[in-house]
Parts: sequence; structure tokens; C-alpha cells
Amino acid sequence: MQKHNLGSSKSSSKCTAVLPYQTPRLRDHYLLGKKLGQGQFGTTYLCTHKSTGKLYACKSIPKRKLLCKEDYDDVWREIQIMHHLSEHPNVVQIQGTYEDSVFVHLVMELCAGGELFDKIIQKGHYSEKEAAKLMKTIVGVVETCHSLGVMHRDLKPENFLFDTPGEDAEMKATDFGLSVFYKPGQTFHDVVGSPYYIAPELLCKIYGPQVDVWSAGVILYILLSGVPPFWAETESGIFRQILHGDLDFESEPWPTISESAKDLVKKMLERDPKQRISAHEVLCHPWILDDTVAPDQPLDSAVLTRLKHFSAMNKLKKMALRVIAERLSEEEIGGLKELFKMIDTDNSGTITYEELKDGLKQVGSNLMESEIKSLMESADIDNNGTIDYGEFLAATLHLNKMEREENLVAAFAYFDKDGSGYITIDELQQACKDFGLGEVHLDDMIKEIDQDNDGRIDYGEFVAMMKKGDDDQVGRSRTKKGNINFNIADAFGVKEESS
Repeated sequence: MQKHNLGSSKSSSKCTAVLPYQTPRLRDHYLLGKKLGQGQFGTTYLCTHKSTGKLYACKSIPKRKLLCKEDYDDVWREIQIMHHLSEHPNVVQIQGTYEDSVFVHLVMELCAGGELFDKIIQKGHYSEKEAAKLMKTIVGVVETCHSLGVMHRDLKPENFLFDTPGEDAEMKATDFGLSVFYKPGQTFHDVVGSPYYIAPELLCKIYGPQVDVWSAGVILYILLSGVPPFWAETESGIFRQILHGDLDFESEPWPTISESAKDLVKKMLERDPKQRISAHEVLCHPWILDDTVAPDQPLDSAVLTRLKHFSAMNKLKKMALRVIAERLSEEEIGGLKELFKMIDTDNSGTITYEELKDGLKQVGSNLMESEIKSLMESADIDNNGTIDYGEFLAATLHLNKMEREENLVAAFAYFDKDGSGYITIDELQQACKDFGLGEVHLDDMIKEIDQDNDGRIDYGEFVAMMKKGDDDQVGRSRTKKGNINFNIADAFGVKEESS
């Protein structure tokens, strides 16, 4: 899976700035407080405006994680899109952007009411009527995005937060990091998103804004049943299901769900994007539009239990994947730095075609000229005939290291603070705090993973959980990969040594 085709970008120079203008210093205006959350690119902190005392959220992105010009462009586009959508009451408002030599900071409206699923679980009473109300908000955001020429591309429950903990809280869409501007009729080809929510045409690499309606349809299916419509033990299994699996309307609670709700789910999860209902049509569907159609009686209690499990499991897996990603970025990059220095014989900070060829010869590689040229082209993002260090890193980091044994051991050890060989509830609680996660139903999380029912997670159970179909994001939050790009590191035999 990839977000970037590393050979096709048209950048012309090494980037040092995201914003095309200079900004004041963030700390002159805001005080940074506790960590609220952590993504793979940035960390979100509570921050206080010095002169008004008002609370905001600040997403700080370290520039060392932006490996090539396209990464810089992505962050700038995310900022532009947030400004573009700023009039919508259900989109998190961007307050200001700041940049220094080390970070880009996005100061945003604070959403202190938690994630969509957590709010539902906490409420207890939950009916189709509630689900219809939530769906109206979600698809309202999608309709506005599409009317303004924006495709979100990463709609999932974690990206919908409530502004306050109260009963009358407003739900807000967040995280436009994978969003793009599009023109009518334009098609896209890069595969991005999160496995459960990806549309079939996106997997086939030719798609448009209809992918957002599919993702919203998946959220609706989960809201009504507590489980995703397409599920499997592995990511590739999930994708097979998305492309060919049947929608299950037979299992509980579907026999008790209204026909109108099922009709809307089917129309949103129509595999042919041309036949799929549009965001505007979803909002005109009787189940959404007519207050009397969606029943108000509570949904089966099993739905809430499943929602708890689904939500908790994803959170532990996300924490583990972040631990692995951080470990890769520190340790693996060390090995790649040495490799870069070895090839860059004149210490110019860039690798030429000749240097790449000589370097390969030194390690006994027998690649043909044409193959070396392909390697060169795939890594040379700005097409200037040389590969700089950022380009080299982007082209050589491995996704397959995510599942390598030593990385799983390291991730397990991160949670198992006392080295007992088990992850306990206390240790999970500490990890959730470290990661700035909101309320996590730890009992449910452990129950779901704990196969021998001893109330804790051993290494075997942890590995089984990590290898199940994961909900990690494909694309920007993953280590980048392109098919040819793996071969640079492979060609130098550093697949095992570099970490």
C-alpha cells in the first residue's frame, strides 16, 4: 500500500519551510500544556492563549519527520483545507499556524468531549434515532467538503470528536491530513485511508469523492451493529472482503433494525461508485430526513458491548504501531544514514548515478544498468539527477519491519514496564496516559485479547492481536513505500542489518 509514487513528484528543491510566510513564535502567544494525543506525524497538546486564557489544542509536527517535498506540501495542504472548511459548524476550527526551525504548529479549537464511539458507550441509551442524528452530522460534513471541492479520504469514527463532555455537545470532524482538492471528473490513484473504511474503487486505484460516502456507510454499519461490515484476520483479508464479500444483514441485531436504515446502508455501500448514493442524496433519505422513520427504542445491548471491544482493541493496536514506528524512525534511520554516507563518496550530501552504481558494485550487486536507472529515478523525487538524504530515506524505509519479530518484542516490552512477561491493566493505564488517550475501556480491551482468561496479556496473545486485521492508516501515517523503492535497500543487503 502506498501514498506516494516516489518517482512522480515534481518538486524542485530541498524544503525547509511548510508555510510560504514567516510567523511569530508560538510560545510568545500560547502556553503548551499536557499531551492530548499522538499521531504518527504530530503530537497534540492542550494549549492556553496567554492574553485571553482560552484553551485550544495544538498539533505540533516535527519537521524531521517530513522526509521529502511532498510531505511539506501535504502539511500545507491540510492547513489550507482546514481554512477552506472553516465556516462549517461541524469542522474543527483552525485558530492559527506557527512555524519555527524544528516544528510546524497548528492551533485548533479544543474538542474535550472525546471520540464518537466513546461518547456513545458512555451515554448508554442508544437508538437508531441517535445513530441517524450522528449520521446527519457526518454526511453533512462530507456534503460540504464535496461542494467545496475537497475529498476527505480518511473518514473514520476516531476523526469525529465532541467539543464538550456535556449532553448538548457538538460533533466535529478532524484530521484533514489525507484530504485533497479535486476538480469535477478528476480521478485519483494513490491508496490511502484506514483498512476497514476504504472503498473498493480506491483499492482498484481509480476513484473520486464517492469514496467518502462509502466510508460514511461503513461508519453507519458499525453504529447500528457494533462491528465493521467487512472484517478478516489480516489486512489483505479485509481488502478481499471489501472487494467481494457480502453484506451481512442476517446476524443480530439486523433482524430488529428498520428496513429504512438497511436501505440506506445498502445504497451507501454500493460497490459501483456510479450507482452509489451521493452525500446530498443521503441527507435526503427518509431515515435521515424524517424524524419519525428511525425508531427511538434502544438498540440491542450487544451492540454497545461490541462497540466497546472494537474501539478498545483498535486503541491498543494503534499504541503498539506507534511504538514500532518511533523505534524505526530512531534506530533504522541510523543504519540508513551510514549506508548513505558509504555511497556518497565525495561527501556532497547527494548521491549521483555513478556513486549509486559504484556503491552497488562494492557490495557485489549484479544489477543491470537499466535496473540501476530505475532505482535512481524512483528515489529522485525532484528529478534533479541526484538523490539527497531525505529522498534516500523516503525510498528505503521498510513497512515490512513493522511486523518483524524484534519490533513486536520491543513494542511488547514498552507496555510490560516491569518485565514480568505480561501486560497488566495498570501498565495499560499508564500507556494510555502516556499516549494522551481519552477514556479507554481497559477491561474490555484485555478480555478481547486475553485468550486464556487470566486477566492479563502475554506475548503470544499480543502477537496474535497485532497480526489480526489492523486499523492502522494506510498512506501518510505509514512508512512510505513504493514497489521499486524497496529494492534500493534490498540491493545493498540492508534489509536485516539496518535496524
